[in-house]
Amino acid sequence: QLEESGGGSVQAGGSLRLSCVAPGFTFDDYNIGWFRQAPGKEREGVACISRHDGPIWHTPTVRGRFTISSDNGKSTVYLQMNSLKPEDTAVYYCAADREACGSIALVRAIDYRGKGTLVIVSS
Repeated sequence: QLEESGGGSVQAGGSLRLSCVAPGFTFDDYNIGWFRQAPGKEREGVACISRHDGPIWHTPTVRGRFTISSDNGKSTVYLQMNSLKPEDTAVYYCAADREACGSIALVRAIDYRGKGTLVIVSS
């Protein structure tokens, strides 16, 4: 139900834009966001848009570099990633949760998630 795209390999300092198509989702009913999992590390919430055009959250480690946005008409959420660093290397997952962005931020009890897209940042 959630399908990510846009991952790939880039050099440090480069940019990528991830997309998540969510056909059948009404964005007003869900908090939509991204989390990631780097090799050998715990999952980490990255960014989230609260439903009903509510607050937007980015984890501090990406603030100022990544930007989450959505196009409700296309049922698509984006993650623009600039100034990428090797430590951003991870599989990035799109996520949707009815309750709160906190579920995505903490990567806990998320209602829906995609299969992920791999981002590799080389130094």
